[in-house]
Amino acid sequence: MPFAMALVLASLLAGCAKDGGDSAPASDSAQAEASKPVTFTYFNAAVAGKDGNTNETVLGKLLEEQTGVNFKIEHLVGDLNTKLGVMVASGEYPDVVVPDSGIDKMLDAKAFIPLNDLIDRYAPNLKKLYAPYWDQMPSEDGNIYIIPFAASHGFVPDMYQPGAFYIQRGVLKEFGYPKVKTLDEYFDLIKRYKEKHPQINGGDTIGFETLTDDWRFFTLTNPAPNLNGLPNEGEVYVDKDTHLAYATGDKPFMKRWIRKLNEVNSQGLLDKESLVAKYDQYIAKLSTGRVLGFFDYGWQIIPAMQNLAQAGNDDRQFIGFPLVFDQGTKDQYLDPPTFATNRGIGITTSAKDPVRIIQYFDNMVKEENQKLLFWGEKGKTYEVGENGRFFRTEAQIKQAASPEFLQSYGFAYYSYYWPMGAGLYEDGNAYFPDRQPEVVEQSYTEGDKTILEAYGLKVFTDVYSPPETRKWYPVWSANKQQGSPEQVFEQKKTDLQRKAFPRLILASPDQFDAMWDEYVAAFNKLNVKSYENWANGVVQDRLDGKKR
Repeated sequence: MPFAMALVLASLLAGCAKDGGDSAPASDSAQAEASKPVTFTYFNAAVAGKDGNTNETVLGKLLEEQTGVNFKIEHLVGDLNTKLGVMVASGEYPDVVVPDSGIDKMLDAKAFIPLNDLIDRYAPNLKKLYAPYWDQMPSEDGNIYIIPFAASHGFVPDMYQPGAFYIQRGVLKEFGYPKVKTLDEYFDLIKRYKEKHPQINGGDTIGFETLTDDWRFFTLTNPAPNLNGLPNEGEVYVDKDTHLAYATGDKPFMKRWIRKLNEVNSQGLLDKESLVAKYDQYIAKLSTGRVLGFFDYGWQIIPAMQNLAQAGNDDRQFIGFPLVFDQGTKDQYLDPPTFATNRGIGITTSAKDPVRIIQYFDNMVKEENQKLLFWGEKGKTYEVGENGRFFRTEAQIKQAASPEFLQSYGFAYYSYYWPMGAGLYEDGNAYFPDRQPEVVEQSYTEGDKTILEAYGLKVFTDVYSPPETRKWYPVWSANKQQGSPEQVFEQKKTDLQRKAFPRLILASPDQFDAMWDEYVAAFNKLNVKSYENWANGVVQDRLDGKKR
């Protein structure tokens, strides 16, 4: 549709809404107002980035040509609660806010306007995209204040490693690329390799590294349910048959995991410093090439993986495996399609023109624009094969890895934090290039191809079992008010584990059971039952299609 015609249609719709649904055409002045270029303000509290205008990028300019709308984007600097607190106190907000974990603060302050009527009147594409999740979006008062990201349509695994037990490729090569399925097999390989190679790159070989810094403490606790064949639900696991939730903190699989770390420490395989190290120290340690193994998530280790790739020694790079305690256990590390309602984007009470903002959102979620925002322009940032499959050339992949290009083209602004889809387009291509096998395979190095061939894999995530459908998943994404019983439980539980788990890991093995019993006694003094009741409420509400 030509831009001028689109603006006329928008103004007619606005005129109808203003006149209570009257079909009379809008006045010339109303049309002129609707066609006037406009800049809205957008505050992103979720991620650091370069502030600027969307129309200063290729993608943003294309959308401005379609809609007449530009966004001036500001990112968080400093403390989130302080920043939002200043906004709330003044009652003055940017037009659009992505509040991240400050969502409850903004909702409590009634900083967002209801979107129900706006979506019904002006956003048919938005409503279509979010239709499978529509019942989960309203708050308790029935109003939709936040548009979550993203509405998933079909399952597409992350082509790169999600949660996994990583191990150096050189360790696997040393022993003929053995299959590694259980935790015991994994640590046996690390132990044998360390004994043969006590030093790497001029320093002592480190068998296993952990990460416990600040909010990243979950990296230490999350493996326990995964090793037992369970997905990551946060502080609970949910019985798939009964749909009942149980706290994980005192369960046998948590004890078995922490005991294994105690055993690993007693064998001299654990880096004790990692129990108190900061995140940057952890990344620096991984980057040395002296660490044989660790558990983590792909997104959290990107700097270290880049450093190792630049060093050029493929033996010191890693591959991850979805380990379990026992042979025959089906792993559940991959996330099924999810819809998290506790993160998203809202239009504030200060917004100058909510209608044009929602129309911008509606325009950007058209499938052709979703492809534009995530893949770019055909012939420039991606190609289409004879079979209709999207791919990128080697040069395009290299281009898309450049931070400067991502910023100037607009991928840095539009890759997330807007209303958006996920999964598969109607033609079967993946929403995101980094989940398209043709793109990922093209980006592999010769070293990548060697390790993949050794294990009979096309992409690294082929080692994972498909995720089982869980309508309630994940419980951890449910909204928790600051100071609520469930939030207080989580904080006290984490505080307890921060003290207890390092002591348990470093203890003499013959003292472990007694110390574990002390920990469990302290854990059970917390309001565990109340937290489980809350989690069960989340599960039941989601089974019933309600938002939590």
